[in-house]
Amino acid sequence: MKLVFVHGWSVTSTQTYGELPQALLKLAPEALDLDIQHIYLGRYISFNDAVTLEDLSIAFESARLAELGDEPFSVITHSTGGPLIRHWLCRYYQEAATTPLQHLIMLAPANHGSALAQLGKSRVSRLKAWFDGVEPGQRVLDWLELGSDGQHQLNLSWQQKDWLSSDVYPFVLTGEAIDGALYDYMNSYTGEAGSDGVVRVCAANMNFVYAKLAQQVGVLCDSFDGECAETLALTELTQAVEPCVLGIVPKASHSNRKMGIMNSVTQKNAANKPVVADILDCLRVKDRQGYRKLREQMALESEASRKPPRYCMLVVRVFDNLGHAVTDFDCYLLAGDEYHASRLPHAMVLDKQRNSVNGNVITFYLDANKLSKIKAGKLGLKLIPRPAEGFCHYKSAEFRCEPEQLTQLFGADQTLMLDVQLERYIAPNTFGFAKIGEKADFKQIPPQD
Repeated sequence: MKLVFVHGWSVTSTQTYGELPQALLKLAPEALDLDIQHIYLGRYISFNDAVTLEDLSIAFESARLAELGDEPFSVITHSTGGPLIRHWLCRYYQEAATTPLQHLIMLAPANHGSALAQLGKSRVSRLKAWFDGVEPGQRVLDWLELGSDGQHQLNLSWQQKDWLSSDVYPFVLTGEAIDGALYDYMNSYTGEAGSDGVVRVCAANMNFVYAKLAQQVGVLCDSFDGECAETLALTELTQAVEPCVLGIVPKASHSNRKMGIMNSVTQKNAANKPVVADILDCLRVKDRQGYRKLREQMALESEASRKPPRYCMLVVRVFDNLGHAVTDFDCYLLAGDEYHASRLPHAMVLDKQRNSVNGNVITFYLDANKLSKIKAGKLGLKLIPRPAEGFCHYKSAEFRCEPEQLTQLFGADQTLMLDVQLERYIAPNTFGFAKIGEKADFKQIPPQD
């Protein structure tokens, strides 16, 4: 089996992955017959501000053909490498019955981005936990910001295909330990609970839910602030055909020699590093039955080794029925019999970040244990968009979960990608006709209801 390690960001040696390749060769059973290969994307493309994830996936295709030809292979990625290979798969094999890739083993992948990306490339490059002092390109960093358009498009595309039917077996292995040596006292995200110091578990996990809410014109409800709002109805709810294997690696942080999920592995300690055994278990999978068995096994092992609380993300994307992004809005989470913003469990919302590039997207980081205990599943969401008046305007809208919907939408260690479609109200007299000879001051005409 050809096992490929994907290197990027000006990497020129195998030190990026520590001794993990050698450790796998040492402990792999003969039946796997591992043949370790390395692909350095830096040889094929320059990592500057103009480079996008799409450019990188095209570069990977060139690298694959040059190094491997059409030989089947498995791949191990780290961090941004996970989304990169998924982008490559969707670009070249979305409609294909078979692919050359067999196993996609993603270590600490930023599949739903990282809260650190919003800091900007100069500050991010100084974080030892992520880029090891190499300044990332701006376009890739924009992709990594929570709630980016690129993530939205790739994740929806990924969800629509049953990859196991093409004999592609994806795995996510990630940690949730914080290496104190990498903590940045200027930024608490590097010590965030439920993350490895860079990527949240729920942002790595490929078991996410997509839902869409649509504003119901004229269907009103009384809101917590005393004003009426139009109802938001759940019109779409989807998830992956086959859930992805998720393994939580004990005592693993994003990087570093001491606790890093990959580069803390040496040939001497490999037998005691859970991530090595996990990778080998992934590589042994040959069919859907074996995949499901490993998924159940890793879920049980992860559950046994962890203690609450656990966390989840809600990514809210707001647009209107004409497809325009709505960037000026207030977004409230609600709870209780009266669906009031003050009835949320204390400290349930741990973080709230608006995407700096796409102002119509906001991401909530939530305590999943407290969320699951909301009485009768009475969770709600209210949007107050602007402009609220004028020839083209919006009206407030509110969604209230049915009792069974809370567990359908939210899960511990998962992300809910929520699209909210508002109605764009256009005054009837926005366009009108005047007879020849009539004098009218159009500037003084008010919008009609």
